[in-house]
Amino acid sequence: MDDLELLRYSRHILLDEIGIEGQQRIHDSHVLIVGAGGLGSACAPYLVAAGVGRLSIMDHDLVELTNLQRQILHTTNSIGKPKVASAKAMLNQLNPLVEIIPIQEKATLETFKNKITDIDIVVDCTDNFKTRHLINKLCVSHKKPLVSGAAIQWDGQVSVYNLQDNHAACYACIFPEEEAFEEIACSTMGVFSPLVGLIGSLQAAQVLQLITQSGEPLINQLFMWDARHSSMTKIKLKKEPHCKVCSQP
Repeated sequence: MDDLELLRYSRHILLDEIGIEGQQRIHDSHVLIVGAGGLGSACAPYLVAAGVGRLSIMDHDLVELTNLQRQILHTTNSIGKPKVASAKAMLNQLNPLVEIIPIQEKATLETFKNKITDIDIVVDCTDNFKTRHLINKLCVSHKKPLVSGAAIQWDGQVSVYNLQDNHAACYACIFPEEEAFEEIACSTMGVFSPLVGLIGSLQAAQVLQLITQSGEPLINQLFMWDARHSSMTKIKLKKEPHCKVCSQP
């Protein structure tokens, strides 16, 4: 890092738990965010402001008017444009020192597996179980840490799946793919605008803690936030010994 970078990130460097070494690890990292919607809109700016060296953002959607109530990466002028292009334009202004890699593709087995090898941490900011399970499987097979978030109506949750640890739970341990979870879309049920900001920011915090090895990330824990009642709950998670994803020989 040069003198300007040391000045830009000085408030992180002043933290004993991060310091210059931790900031250098942030600088050297490559993070993938899947989803440039509400959660990604809150997560990405904090990672970029913190100086993550490379940030890949994958999303195939275009910006719509209804997104603007909560997806603060995008503006009225972005309507009709690819979300990843809109995100890159905003993030480049926030911190031109970070390399932003837009990936305007849907998260599928083929598109995802070709991009995960040089990623340090994957952040799941998607909104459906099918994609979450796909991301989880690939993170398990490539042993990539996964920071998972979800938000709908007034309720949000965050967890960290440390898939480099064979004894840690994966997403499928907690939400088995074969179980029929009700799929709820914010287009029909709504979502409280600041909720996605809170959950996405927490995801960014987990990523930075993992990179700098500081604090106590939510590994094997599920953090849940009820915005309606301003209450939080933390549940301990454990590996499912018969999980079809992470417990296979």
